[in-house]
This record gives sequence, structure tokens and C-alpha cells, in this order.
Amino acid sequence: MEEKKNIVTFGLENCYYAKAVIAADGSMTYETPKRYPGATELNLEVNGDLIEFEADNIIYYSSPDNKGYTGTFSAALVPNDFLVEILGEEVDEEDGVQTEQSDASSSPFALMFQFEGDKKAVRHVLYNCSANRPGLGSATGKNVNTTELSFNATPRPGDKKVKTKTTENTKPTVYDNWFSSVYEKTMGA
Repeated sequence: MEEKKNIVTFGLENCYYAKAVIAADGSMTYETPKRYPGATELNLEVNGDLIEFEADNIIYYSSPDNKGYTGTFSAALVPNDFLVEILGEEVDEEDGVQTEQSDASSSPFALMFQFEGDKKAVRHVLYNCSANRPGLGSATGKNVNTTELSFNATPRPGDKKVKTKTTENTKPTVYDNWFSSVYEKTMGA
């Protein structure tokens, strides 16, 4: 039975990231998703232009150029696990300090999140994200700070997937397990 459709979305919650593992053939798999707590805002802007070709004194051919998204993700704090696993910061276990290196190797990751809706929350996954290191700042007083992370979500090499989301017709087993692993269509499903 088809459920009622959302007419609006609002809110941001259930944010997770999953480190990508790239195989020799370029295919991506993902580690188990980890929670990214304290999310306050997510903004995605399309990356790519509309390609137009003029002939016969008209727009003869038009096609979108989908290069994914550029985005910002704001949260209370960037988790230390994310800084280490994704942005390549190093932890000195002996002294208990964490260091950012200028030549650190970052890792691609999947970003998973949920927007509330008037009927049912919609769950999303961006498959091939890369993030820039966050800024750092604070001010005197008890005003709570947020940290903004800039990132790109580009087509995944191999299958060119950018984003997948749930709909009102998503099977309950898929919807309920959305944050357990990065969604991949399985053969025969």
C-alpha cells in the first residue's frame, strides 16, 4: 500500500559517515557507518552547468552536466574519529595528543542523513564525498559554537552514483536498516 507523500521537509538528524575503501579496480566499499552527532545544518548546491548547443538559430541540444554537489555541513563539533579516519589527523597514543599535518592523506566517505517530513522522514546517502579541514574559532561567553565542514559529493567512480534517498514506497527492511550500512542495491532485491 502506498503511503501518503510529504509535502514539506524540515529538520536534520541521524547524520552518519562511512569511510570508503577503494579496491584496485576502483570500486568502492564502505566501513560500518559512524554517527556524526550534533548536526545543525546541511546545505548542498548543485555542481555542474546546463550544457547548451545552438544550431539552426535555436537551442538544438540541451543537457545537464551532473558533477554532484558542493556543500557545507555544520555541527556542534567535528568528531575526533572523523578528523583521524577521514581527514588524516594523527594521534600520539603515548602523549594523548592529536596533530594535523599539512601533508595528511584524506579518505573519501559516504555521508548519510535524514530530513524530517510532514508524513515520513526521508533518508539520504551521498556516496563519494571528500571534505576540507574545518575552521576553528570561539568567543568569550557561553554562546555555543558550531563547526562548519566544506565538502564535495561527486559521482562515484565506476557506476557514477551521486545520491540515493528513500521514498514513501521504500521497503521497511531497507528503511529501518538505512544507517546500519551504506545502501547498495543487491542483485535479486
